Amino acid sequence: MKLTWYFDFISPFAYLQHSQFNRLPNNVEVEYKPILLAGLLNHWQNVGPAEIPPKRVFTYQHCYWLAKKSNIPMTMPPAHPFNPLIALRAAIATGSTKESIQTIFEAIWKEGGDLNQPETFSKLEQKLDQSNLADLVGESSVKNKLRSNTEQAIESGVWGVPTFHLENTSQSGPQNFWGLDAFDMLLDYLESPNDFYDKEMLRIESLPSAIQRKKG
Repeated sequence: MKLTWYFDFISPFAYLQHSQFNRLPNNVEVEYKPILLAGLLNHWQNVGPAEIPPKRVFTYQHCYWLAKKSNIPMTMPPAHPFNPLIALRAAIATGSTKESIQTIFEAIWKEGGDLNQPETFSKLEQKLDQSNLADLVGESSVKNKLRSNTEQAIESGVWGVPTFHLENTSQSGPQNFWGLDAFDMLLDYLESPNDFYDKEMLRIESLPSAIQRKKG
């Protein structure tokens, strides 16, 4: 089975989830899709957790607690939110492989680095064995790929990161599993998909909204 994983390095939850990919079944293939979270937020007219002041610090502390609980090394970068473009383009420029993506995640979330600083980026180049990475991230093909990945995510109904997307499912249309806290839900789905199509689950799919909050 093939899964598409939409992510942005700006998300500590994405780092924590990627560090637990060993929990996925052996017969699962993951296609990595770096996307720009800001593009999703703009499209869906939403805000990120770091844009809500009381939620911002709690989110960071929650992620750090989760990391310690799961024995995943974690150090917050110097500032957050940060501009993730150079990290996303570096992932695409190096083929969006599991290894390169984990290296980039660790540079940010394990070592607490800022890839927008020349010294930190130079260290990343060495770890990825890409001496011309600074040139590659500026190529138009890399920028266009990031843009198309983000557009594809929106077309697939993705509203946040990290999200696992299943294009073809047995009894329903495409499925999205958003967030670290939905990881166990995804694993259960992969093991027993029929359990997700009982009467109540199907009713929820067409559940009407009784009220809508005015925006703006």
